[in-house]
Amino acid sequence: MNPQKESKKIELECQHRLIIVVFIPELQGYYKSMFNVFKLCLSSAVSTINGNCAITIVNNGSCEDIKNYLDEKLQANVIDTVIHHAKNIGKIDALIGAARASREPLITISDVDILFEKGWQEATETIFSTIKNVASVSPIPCKLFQDYETSSTLLKILMKKVKFTYEVIPSNFQSHNRYLKSFNWKLETNKNSSWPVIESNGVKCIVGSGHQILTMRRELFFSNVPLEPSLTLVGNKSEYQYCDLPINLSGGMRVSTYHNKAFHMGNEVERWMFDIQKKNEEYQDADPEQYVSFSLPSFNPKRPNPYWFSLKKRITHKLFNIIYKKK
Repeated sequence: MNPQKESKKIELECQHRLIIVVFIPELQGYYKSMFNVFKLCLSSAVSTINGNCAITIVNNGSCEDIKNYLDEKLQANVIDTVIHHAKNIGKIDALIGAARASREPLITISDVDILFEKGWQEATETIFSTIKNVASVSPIPCKLFQDYETSSTLLKILMKKVKFTYEVIPSNFQSHNRYLKSFNWKLETNKNSSWPVIESNGVKCIVGSGHQILTMRRELFFSNVPLEPSLTLVGNKSEYQYCDLPINLSGGMRVSTYHNKAFHMGNEVERWMFDIQKKNEEYQDADPEQYVSFSLPSFNPKRPNPYWFSLKKRITHKLFNIIYKKK
């Protein structure tokens, strides 16, 4: 008899998993600097997580140099899991497949060009464990996303489930502009402009987020996320259908950390990025890896009727903008 049949039930070694999908088919043209971007992304992730988080890298048909680099990191126990795809199966399909195969209650999905800052993991976990009905948290706050698929969040505010105010956060000014600049969007000029802030049980967070990096409850990937494959290489509303909309449909809140805890790098590395990573490594040396457990409130994603959801969504946004209109 197979001796494994007598083995005890497997116990989870951590509660949080970070998944990064990598597609670097060549090291020239648009991708000429992407290997360096990815190295910085992975280094920052490794140096900022604690013992309660594991890393999965999905190689989505990258070139041989990337494949060999990942195998080396796996052999050195720098990362926990590597998934190799011989061909590009599409960003979302690679991501959702890895997420559904994960067993941790919190799953962070990230693009390959994210620079992590020390404290991102703890900040996101604190929001999940302290504030009820949170479906997703991003470590990159951006005030432009207050109205982007946030009707379930705004409804919680209207129902007084959480406290809401517009608050000036000058310390977010520089990092916010770095995020805007990475997409060539118009920069913020007023350091004292207000942010949409939620507060509950003494913890603050920002309404809304983008989808370059999201920490999501595992339940979401088995509720409103489509069961059929996307069959899309990238874009074409695939992130919306498989990440943004399911979060809103779930009835949970979509929020970001109160302060910026990660950065979008784009396809070029800059001096300031290395400066942040240097600080990450200094913090890591001063505070070696440790296991920090947490408990999560119960979360049961809803499956609303599409028609009534759409109607409630429009009404919620109109009421919110009337009651909480910025002065």
